Amino acid sequence: MSLIFNKKVSFDYEILEKFEAGIELLGLEVKSVKAKHGHLDGARVLVRGGEAFLVGASIPAYQPQNTPKGYEPDRNRKLLLTKKELIDLAQIEGKKGLTIVPVSLYQKGRKIKAEIAVVRGKKKYDKRETIKKRDTERDLAREYHI
Repeated sequence: MSLIFNKKVSFDYEILEKFEAGIELLGLEVKSVKAKHGHLDGARVLVRGGEAFLVGASIPAYQPQNTPKGYEPDRNRKLLLTKKELIDLAQIEGKKGLTIVPVSLYQKGRKIKAEIAVVRGKKKYDKRETIKKRDTERDLAREYHI
Protein backbone atom coordinates (compact mmCIF):
# COMPACT_ATOMS: atom_id res chain seq x y z
CA MET A 1 0.00 0.00 0.00
CA SER A 2 1.52 3.30 -1.09
CA LEU A 3 1.56 6.09 1.44
CA ILE A 4 2.78 8.74 -1.02
CA PHE A 5 2.50 8.14 -4.77
CA ASN A 6 3.94 10.08 -7.73
CA LYS A 7 0.94 10.15 -10.09
CA LYS A 8 2.74 11.74 -13.04
CA VAL A 9 5.42 9.05 -13.44
CA SER A 10 3.33 6.59 -15.46
CA PHE A 11 1.93 9.39 -17.64
CA ASP A 12 5.13 11.38 -18.32
CA TYR A 13 7.61 8.48 -18.47
CA GLU A 14 8.06 4.98 -19.81
CA ILE A 15 9.17 2.81 -16.86
CA LEU A 16 12.10 0.53 -17.75
CA GLU A 17 13.20 -0.94 -14.41
CA LYS A 18 12.15 -0.63 -10.75
CA PHE A 19 14.18 -0.80 -7.53
CA GLU A 20 13.25 -0.91 -3.84
CA ALA A 21 15.33 1.28 -1.55
CA GLY A 22 15.35 2.16 2.11
CA ILE A 23 15.22 5.87 2.90
CA GLU A 24 16.84 7.84 5.72
CA LEU A 25 14.16 9.89 7.46
CA LEU A 26 13.88 11.83 10.70
CA GLY A 27 11.24 10.74 13.23
CA LEU A 28 8.95 13.64 12.40
CA GLU A 29 9.22 12.76 8.70
CA VAL A 30 8.29 9.12 9.35
CA LYS A 31 5.12 10.20 11.14
CA SER A 32 4.34 12.63 8.32
CA VAL A 33 4.78 9.94 5.64
CA LYS A 34 2.59 7.51 7.58
CA ALA A 35 -0.08 10.24 7.69
CA LYS A 36 0.26 10.50 3.86
CA HIS A 37 1.63 14.06 3.90
CA GLY A 38 4.15 15.17 1.30
CA HIS A 39 4.61 14.83 -2.43
CA LEU A 40 7.08 13.40 -4.93
CA ASP A 41 6.13 15.60 -7.91
CA GLY A 42 9.27 16.79 -9.66
CA ALA A 43 11.56 14.67 -7.47
CA ARG A 44 14.44 12.63 -8.86
CA VAL A 45 17.29 10.41 -7.69
CA LEU A 46 20.95 11.40 -8.03
CA VAL A 47 23.91 9.03 -7.56
CA ARG A 48 27.02 10.86 -6.31
CA GLY A 49 30.13 9.47 -4.66
CA GLY A 50 28.77 5.93 -4.36
CA GLU A 51 25.58 7.12 -2.63
CA ALA A 52 22.05 7.74 -3.91
CA PHE A 53 20.00 10.77 -2.85
CA LEU A 54 16.34 11.67 -3.24
CA VAL A 55 16.23 15.30 -4.42
CA GLY A 56 13.19 17.53 -4.77
CA ALA A 57 10.75 15.52 -2.62
CA SER A 58 8.84 17.53 -0.05
CA ILE A 59 7.91 15.95 3.28
CA PRO A 60 6.48 18.52 5.70
CA ALA A 61 6.83 18.18 9.47
CA TYR A 62 4.19 16.07 11.22
CA GLN A 63 3.47 18.81 13.77
CA PRO A 64 4.66 22.18 12.44
CA GLN A 65 4.47 23.79 15.90
CA ASN A 66 6.93 21.26 17.39
CA THR A 67 9.40 21.27 14.51
CA PRO A 68 13.07 22.13 15.13
CA LYS A 69 14.07 25.56 13.78
CA GLY A 70 16.50 24.35 11.10
CA TYR A 71 14.16 21.77 9.55
CA GLU A 72 13.84 21.86 5.74
CA PRO A 73 10.95 19.89 4.16
CA ASP A 74 12.72 19.86 0.75
CA ARG A 75 16.09 18.57 1.99
CA ASN A 76 18.01 15.81 0.17
CA ARG A 77 17.42 12.36 1.68
CA LYS A 78 19.83 9.44 1.40
CA LEU A 79 18.57 6.23 -0.21
CA LEU A 80 19.82 2.91 1.11
CA LEU A 81 20.76 0.49 -1.68
CA THR A 82 23.21 -2.39 -2.13
CA LYS A 83 26.59 -1.67 -3.75
CA LYS A 84 25.59 -3.59 -6.87
CA GLU A 85 22.39 -1.55 -7.23
CA LEU A 86 24.34 1.70 -6.72
CA ILE A 87 26.82 0.74 -9.45
CA ASP A 88 23.96 -0.17 -11.81
CA LEU A 89 22.16 3.11 -11.11
CA ALA A 90 25.35 5.14 -11.58
CA GLN A 91 25.86 3.56 -15.02
CA ILE A 92 22.21 4.10 -15.96
CA GLU A 93 22.33 7.74 -14.85
CA GLY A 94 25.23 8.35 -17.25
CA LYS A 95 23.22 7.17 -20.27
CA LYS A 96 21.57 9.85 -22.36
CA GLY A 97 17.79 10.10 -22.12
CA LEU A 98 17.39 8.03 -18.94
CA THR A 99 16.40 9.39 -15.54
CA ILE A 100 15.81 7.86 -12.12
CA VAL A 101 12.62 9.01 -10.37
CA PRO A 102 10.77 7.98 -7.19
CA VAL A 103 7.46 6.21 -7.86
CA SER A 104 6.17 5.89 -4.29
CA LEU A 105 6.94 5.78 -0.59
CA TYR A 106 5.35 2.85 1.21
CA GLN A 107 5.48 0.91 4.44
CA LYS A 108 6.95 -2.60 4.55
CA GLY A 109 6.63 -3.96 8.05
CA ARG A 110 7.82 -1.16 10.30
CA LYS A 111 10.13 0.36 7.68
CA ILE A 112 9.45 3.09 5.12
CA LYS A 113 10.66 2.11 1.65
CA ALA A 114 11.00 4.08 -1.58
CA GLU A 115 10.18 2.54 -4.94
CA ILE A 116 12.38 4.14 -7.58
CA ALA A 117 12.35 3.55 -11.32
CA VAL A 118 14.63 4.03 -14.29
CA VAL A 119 12.54 5.91 -16.86
CA ARG A 120 12.66 7.39 -20.33
CA GLY A 121 10.56 10.47 -21.14
CA LYS A 122 7.49 10.00 -23.34
CA LYS A 123 6.88 12.09 -26.44
CA LYS A 124 3.68 14.08 -26.85
CA TYR A 125 2.11 11.51 -29.19
CA ASP A 126 2.83 8.73 -26.65
CA LYS A 127 0.96 10.73 -24.01
CA ARG A 128 -1.99 11.15 -26.37
CA GLU A 129 -1.98 7.40 -26.96
CA THR A 130 -2.02 6.78 -23.19
CA ILE A 131 -5.01 9.11 -22.77
CA LYS A 132 -6.86 7.40 -25.63
CA LYS A 133 -6.22 3.93 -24.19
CA ARG A 134 -7.35 5.01 -20.71
CA ASP A 135 -10.57 6.51 -22.13
CA THR A 136 -11.46 3.40 -24.15
CA GLU A 137 -10.83 1.14 -21.14
CA ARG A 138 -13.08 3.36 -19.02
CA ASP A 139 -15.83 3.27 -21.67
CA LEU A 140 -15.63 -0.53 -21.95
CA ALA A 141 -15.79 -0.90 -18.17
CA ARG A 142 -18.90 1.28 -18.09
CA GLU A 143 -20.62 -0.75 -20.81
CA TYR A 144 -20.05 -4.15 -19.26
CA HIS A 145 -20.48 -3.34 -15.56
CA ILE A 146 -23.76 -1.40 -15.72
